[in-house]
Amino acid sequence: MRQDDKTLLTQLFQAAVAAADPAEALRGHLPARPKGRTVVIGAGKGAAQLAQAFEEAWDGPLTGVVVTRYGYAVPCRQLKVIEAAHPVPDAAGEAATREVLTALEGLTEDDLVVALITGGGSALLAAPPEELTLQDEQALNEALLSSGAPIGAMNAIRKQVSRVKGGRLAAAAAPARVVSLIVSDVPGDDPAEVASGPTVPGPARRADAMRAIRAWNIDPPERIMRFLETRPEDAPPPDDPAFARNEVRVIASASRSLEAAAALAGEYGIAAHILSDAMEGEARDVARAHAAIAREVRRRNRPFARPCLLLSGGETTVTLRGRGKGGRNTEFLLAFALAVEGCDGILALAADTDGIDGSEDNAGAFADAGTCAAMRAAGCDPADALAGNDAWTAFDACGHLFAPGPTGTNVNDFRAVLIR
Repeated sequence: MRQDDKTLLTQLFQAAVAAADPAEALRGHLPARPKGRTVVIGAGKGAAQLAQAFEEAWDGPLTGVVVTRYGYAVPCRQLKVIEAAHPVPDAAGEAATREVLTALEGLTEDDLVVALITGGGSALLAAPPEELTLQDEQALNEALLSSGAPIGAMNAIRKQVSRVKGGRLAAAAAPARVVSLIVSDVPGDDPAEVASGPTVPGPARRADAMRAIRAWNIDPPERIMRFLETRPEDAPPPDDPAFARNEVRVIASASRSLEAAAALAGEYGIAAHILSDAMEGEARDVARAHAAIAREVRRRNRPFARPCLLLSGGETTVTLRGRGKGGRNTEFLLAFALAVEGCDGILALAADTDGIDGSEDNAGAFADAGTCAAMRAAGCDPADALAGNDAWTAFDACGHLFAPGPTGTNVNDFRAVLIR
């Protein structure tokens, strides 16, 4: 594995993250000061950094609270930052969500609510309906995470078992005006899907949730199913009068980050090709498709001329088959490494732009034609590791993990395949 190529891919990742930097993303998106109070609420893995940047940019007093993942907090002067669990909610997240709702009480038409929403907010905002408990929401999240269902299907269900998702948090702020500033981590950048759309209403009906359960063979807990079958009403629709004065702005996304990485590659004389910023599907299947294109370029110089760079974003999924360690990016790379084994001149980096992939402290890993041989030399069989969802262990064994630490933003997965 060439060190200079690893350095290049690392720089491309850094460029993608920099393009979603909270301070830069906020520039040009600050709303006008209201007659009344300004209340800031937020949730997500990059919410604290957004809150800090908003404080620096805002000319006036602020109150409010944001919730972020453990280890992701940064200091704020006026806003309260609370840490909670992700990807499965915990009691801290439930308590933090109560504080967010309390911050929205007693507002008037003259007040402004600024909602800072990034990926990860679905788990961090834990507010089960009265008929359900936190344990029910935890069990549902675990079932969804192990199902392999795409984010849209999972959110269709989450929106039906929450007092804040599906636009309900914005409804709680009425009659105040709500301006949502969103860092998108979902394929297609639909703001109603980021963090399950707490401040952005969208189509969110019980029928959609039931269809998602059937389509993806999801097995929710019995109490959740009973609730879904008897719930009296859907989430508020987008044309609800409570949302009439609200505004939604997507201020950072995977598309913009991939374009920044492509521009940097061009400065090095390498043609970059963005395959898609909205890829979904099983991580191992998406990996095999990327590997097939890379092999075709390496061996036949088509459909792109060498040297070149393949870039993609989006959010893959992992259907849990074993009890190993890892996340969707390391699983992608393990399948990729198996598919390019013996085909020299290919190096790939896949990483989550928030800096953490799955349950461990790495964002992703590197893989090339010799990665699987290095794993075997370290006593780890890559095929067995893939079968058991144990990609982290395999990459840790050969020393190919990529661990930049928390980045302060989140525009989903970053995949770069360099072909010499």
